[in-house]
Amino acid sequence: MTQTSRTSAHHHRSSPITAKTERELKLTVAPGFRLPRLPGVSLPRKLVISTYYDTAAYDLAHARITLRHRIERGKKAWQLKIPLGEDRQEIEVAGTQADPPDSLRQLLMLHLGHRKLVPVVTLRVWRTGVLVRDRRRPLAEVVLDNVTVMKDGGVIQRFRELEIEQRQGDEASLRALERQMREAGASDHDGRPKLFRALSLPAPTLAAQPAPNAPIVDHLTWALAQHVRWLLAHDPGTRLGTEPESLHQLRVATRRLRAVLRTARPILLPTWVTTLEQELMWLSELLGPARDLDVQIAHFTEESAELDARDGTLLAPFIAHLRTQREAVQQMVVSELTGVRYVELIRRLQQAAQDPAVVESPLTVRDLARQEFKKLRKAISRLAPSPSDATLHKIRIKSKRARYAAELARSSVGKPASRFLKSARAVQDLLGLHQDALQAERHIRQFLKYSTSVRAGFVAGRMAERQRQRCRNVRKKIKPLFKSLLKRGKKAWE
Repeated sequence: MTQTSRTSAHHHRSSPITAKTERELKLTVAPGFRLPRLPGVSLPRKLVISTYYDTAAYDLAHARITLRHRIERGKKAWQLKIPLGEDRQEIEVAGTQADPPDSLRQLLMLHLGHRKLVPVVTLRVWRTGVLVRDRRRPLAEVVLDNVTVMKDGGVIQRFRELEIEQRQGDEASLRALERQMREAGASDHDGRPKLFRALSLPAPTLAAQPAPNAPIVDHLTWALAQHVRWLLAHDPGTRLGTEPESLHQLRVATRRLRAVLRTARPILLPTWVTTLEQELMWLSELLGPARDLDVQIAHFTEESAELDARDGTLLAPFIAHLRTQREAVQQMVVSELTGVRYVELIRRLQQAAQDPAVVESPLTVRDLARQEFKKLRKAISRLAPSPSDATLHKIRIKSKRARYAAELARSSVGKPASRFLKSARAVQDLLGLHQDALQAERHIRQFLKYSTSVRAGFVAGRMAERQRQRCRNVRKKIKPLFKSLLKRGKKAWE
């Protein structure tokens, strides 16, 4: 599925970059497959020629990143596709230059290093399809691609595939289209992008979690590798700065790496883990202001949409002010991510994921998870009938740590650990809503200081009361979740 989000322009010294969020649903089709009749408008048949670039070792492909020069109806552009959570972000730079533009190379600096980009394959794609509509609303594009793979001047492969690209449709309408395509003869796709099929590369897969009886260091390196991979995947999008989710996911990876190292401290060389934790703390603090502004912008944009037109306009200058601040912070973030300190941290994290500095210890991953759960249980048992906001925030932090430790031990403990993880996630999410409401109220006070309008006080009061009600709702719901969390934790770790 492809879902186009807001398209943002990000200016560099070269051509401006535009970006959108992409989600795709692919299906395999036999040579004789034909599209069934669909409500909508037929798309004109077109030829798209894409030359893909990568390193000789396919470093970008292995990182779920593709870079291509695309020619469509005389229009030439460079396109970069990078991970965005479980989806992908498509970035485009218009231009006829023969080599990948510097603006895209800069986004890929961690993935490329000093390695050279070279053309690896060219795909000639004849595309036909239908823009499916529900009355006037475009739901999705259903397209049939006939692909010819060219390498070294010759044809090395041909294949067909079908894609459903979301426009304004919901999940139900897309799944209905998928069922219709399957009834017409389409079947499961192996999930590989066209480039992977063209080069006969296997789809990128996550390493399997170690066996339950594997040494503790195997569990540790597996967890570190997952989070380092996630961090690297969202580095380009964080540098680009058009999608808040990229920076959020990079920060999540940073937080999870810190949690894993904290959990594993008893089996790690103290000087080694301390300096690594300090550098991860630096990175987290670097990203914090940008993330806070992203949350504020999203919050007030949402509030503005819910208010009537007169009151909504009061928020517009403040939102513009926050966006200006965010642009300034983005420049600082990119500067630091280009610096020696960050690059060295990435090198150390990659090394840690392969060869952490462990010490001899009889502890198991279950022991480590048990220790974090005991800290959480102790904190919950000490809660007052009406705990303070600060205390609930501390419980949230401890529930995160217990959850990340449980993920480390899940394969060793099995279903009891999975049930505990589900409860820990529920507690964490609910307390997250509480923390978001507190943050939102602080943002509202900032808005009140910024605005000179008399009516702003009335608007701020309405918004603040909604946040206080959110906090009250969380406090009503949290106690049963605590009880379930402790019960499941006891079964998993004791």
